[in-house]
Amino acid sequence: MSQFLQQLVNGLSIGSVYALMAVGYSLVYSIMNFSNFAHGGVIMLGAYFGFFSLTSLKLPFAAAFLIASVGTALLAVLIERVAYKPLRDRRAPFLYFIISAMGASILLENIVIATIGPTFRTYPEIFAREPISLGTLSIGRLDLIMFFVSAFCLAGLILFIEKTRIGKAIQAAAYNMKACALMGVNTDRVVLIVFALGGFLAGVAGVFFGMKYTVYPQIGNITTKSFIAAVFGGLGSLPGAVIGSVLLGIIETLVAGYLSSQFRDLIAFVILIGVLIFRPTGIMGKSTEDKA
Repeated sequence: MSQFLQQLVNGLSIGSVYALMAVGYSLVYSIMNFSNFAHGGVIMLGAYFGFFSLTSLKLPFAAAFLIASVGTALLAVLIERVAYKPLRDRRAPFLYFIISAMGASILLENIVIATIGPTFRTYPEIFAREPISLGTLSIGRLDLIMFFVSAFCLAGLILFIEKTRIGKAIQAAAYNMKACALMGVNTDRVVLIVFALGGFLAGVAGVFFGMKYTVYPQIGNITTKSFIAAVFGGLGSLPGAVIGSVLLGIIETLVAGYLSSQFRDLIAFVILIGVLIFRPTGIMGKSTEDKA
């Protein structure tokens, strides 16, 4: 029983970071109907922003954390302006958006390799490594902070979407972008805000993931898991993205703990295939017809 609880705690920790990543996918998908595969590159640069703010600029963790999050929010907006807005203006098919997103992701990764290099980098120790003991449970301080900061950010996002005028505009655009524009809503600004929100959360996720593991140019590949979590929960649904991420994190840790860590990635893709076959809308998603 104690082993199960330990794996459950570990799963909640990694699932909360998956949720930060998956929400970025779901936000963009909800209003633009395509999967933003450049999101992984934004997360990767968020990890680098935080790392160099701590090591080169010698900033305190709070300042480095803020720089990484704001920096990735601005980067996500820049990607939207350069890679997606021209396609939106021409009313291009959704397939073009996906191709552009993949190109942007490859571009970001190779820029980092060419300028910073492919070397693995490790964050300096910010929090004490000594775990917190609760009976037979052992909880890492970083894991605990990851969980609570992620929960705070996600709760803040949901409150923003539900309680503000801009949030209502985002909900309207997610329901029907064309009708929203006809009602006088500035949909271009809504798109910018959505990308900024997704980019901000990507920075938070990048810093935490870099702290827990290492920083390297291919770190954005982890967003494959967050994409699976978003599909599992239901693309376009923020609660679904959170629930799918937490469930995926728990399932992965249980598989790694009771079977083998080699099956960890396998089970994630099995879940993806199963969802696409038996429930394409995911746990809480809407109809995915004509989505890309």
